[in-house]
Amino acid sequence: MKKLIILMVLCFALLQNSTTISSAKLLSKTKGFTYDTFDEGKDSSSFIFKSSSSIDEHALQLTPDNVHGSNNKSGRIMYHQPYKLWSSQSDDVIASFNTKFVINMFRNENWAGEGLTFLIAPDNNVFPDQSHERWLGLTNVTNDSAPENHIVAIEFDTRSQGSDPNGSHIGLDINSVVSNKTVLVDFKPIVNHSVWIEYDGGSKLMEVYMANDGDDKPEKPHLSAKINLKDYVKQVSYFGFSGSTGDPAKQYNCVIRWELEIDDLDRKKHLKPLLIGVSVGLPLLGLALILLGIKIRRVKKRGLQDEESVVLGTLKRLPGMPREFKFKDLKKATNNFHESMILGKGGFGVVYKGVLNEDSDRNDNSNSSTSGNEVAVKKFSRDNIDGKEDFLAELTIIHRLRHKHLVRLEGWCYEKGKLLLVYDYMPNGSVEKHLYKSSDQNTLSWEHRHKILTGVASALHYLHNEYDQRVVHRDLKASNILLDSNYNARLGDFGLARALENERNSYAGLELCGVPGTMGYVAPECFHTGKASPESDVFGFGAVVLEVVTGRSPGVQIQHEKDQLTLVDWVWMLHREGRIEEAVDERLSDEYDVEEANRLMLLGLACSHPVASMRPQAQAICQIISETMPPPHVPPFKPVFIWPSLSTTAFSSNESSFSNFLSNNSENHGQVSH
Repeated sequence: MKKLIILMVLCFALLQNSTTISSAKLLSKTKGFTYDTFDEGKDSSSFIFKSSSSIDEHALQLTPDNVHGSNNKSGRIMYHQPYKLWSSQSDDVIASFNTKFVINMFRNENWAGEGLTFLIAPDNNVFPDQSHERWLGLTNVTNDSAPENHIVAIEFDTRSQGSDPNGSHIGLDINSVVSNKTVLVDFKPIVNHSVWIEYDGGSKLMEVYMANDGDDKPEKPHLSAKINLKDYVKQVSYFGFSGSTGDPAKQYNCVIRWELEIDDLDRKKHLKPLLIGVSVGLPLLGLALILLGIKIRRVKKRGLQDEESVVLGTLKRLPGMPREFKFKDLKKATNNFHESMILGKGGFGVVYKGVLNEDSDRNDNSNSSTSGNEVAVKKFSRDNIDGKEDFLAELTIIHRLRHKHLVRLEGWCYEKGKLLLVYDYMPNGSVEKHLYKSSDQNTLSWEHRHKILTGVASALHYLHNEYDQRVVHRDLKASNILLDSNYNARLGDFGLARALENERNSYAGLELCGVPGTMGYVAPECFHTGKASPESDVFGFGAVVLEVVTGRSPGVQIQHEKDQLTLVDWVWMLHREGRIEEAVDERLSDEYDVEEANRLMLLGLACSHPVASMRPQAQAICQIISETMPPPHVPPFKPVFIWPSLSTTAFSSNESSFSNFLSNNSENHGQVSH
């Protein structure tokens, strides 16, 4: 508020002392649009589609969103209404605009590209033939660099070709795919990216910012370049996107959300007669606004205090809510949140080790045994809780979870908008640490590995079936499985977890990072639906099973002869060739149970089935591990992922579909004995 008041005072001073203020800078009016999602039936008439583009799965699909048939494609989608970008040939008034959009360019690691662009193009533009591969749906080998293209684009390119820099990058393109300016950027393949493009018509400065969807806009732009749009684009032009794929390089090129705001130059030209009246009345208005600002600031301060009281009151009224800690005690326990106390970092915050003193202040009604004990303190990254309703709903679930294989929430702290959660401390760290950061001599024994998977399966069964609400974890991976002093597994990090309403088998996530989860553990259907389910949790568990047995990460490619294979494909190949036991972690030597290892790897493959309804339920998983149910008969060839799925089987009938699938494949391919 203080900065706003200072800015207004400066503006008033400039208005009274200047007689050369342009009408285009006074009372600026804008127009534009906002799409939080795209509906094929409702929104198709608002866009112009070129080539293979479409609206599908609530997104602008610049190229087909299915793996098969997506090679060598290109497309454009332009908003149907053109905008006036500069005033006239006789003046230098150019429209400013701001746009924000969210893009997804999912690709497997062995896919290379190509990419997509944010595009300004003329109304008479004809979509160029053969604009796939490196041409990004912008130009082709015939018309590239032609001035009559009248296009300006910001490219998001995941493949280096020709004059491109060596790596994925952002570039400013003017009538050509050969960028005038580029900057290297790491496009994470499973993450949605938020992009801000700001153009100042006065300074002729174009700035491009990018971050993972859900993160704040960066302070500094990734790309900044001077460009006078008047020199390149038509006076009336369209805004939109273009994209392309190659062969065998493939990727999905889609826009999930889009908003645009641009100066209305036609409205501005009628404002000049208002200059005199406004220059006299504005100082008086400014004085009133200053007084109003002071009043608003006081009200806002009281509002924040009221909001904190509401949050605290809600937390304290939750039945069975654990201990409330004081911020000063947690600050002392973590040595002022010192870097040396950091246990791990995630998208929601930093986890510190803390040691609570016996004389730490406690609430009178607290009977917690944590005083004097080691704890893990999770300090959320954001000082203020943007969505307190979501936070309260999440904490309402987590604080009542009670299972021996879940990390227990010991308490919480909420002071001055700062949120901290206190959990049991797990002295043996994560499974990931033991698999990849320990020496061969200190690797996890087979007994520990089997016990870990048994515990995680039990926790998953509890979340899906035994708790009074179905809960999906959404981020099952080795780094989120912690080990207590006896190497018992404790599933932790419920930052992404959500409860499902009764009779529902999926839900829309917060989309803080696009598709929630980690590469290698995320089920294939999640990239299309943007939703998670108990079945996608099972897919993540399958990845963990194969990881624990083989000692290899699901997110790292395995070199096999001339091919690069995912962990699932590699184990499936060995299964087909009748030598699946070769996948067992070499560090175990012969010190493991062959029958148990084969059983677990077959279970891991069954859980990794590309079709969600064909995966086993958590209860069946527990029975297979405990050997009260026979191991699944997995077909020798991995089934193909198909989207849209041919099966819409609900969660309740999942087990039947899984059994039928295994039975049918056993008949078709012959039973493989292990």
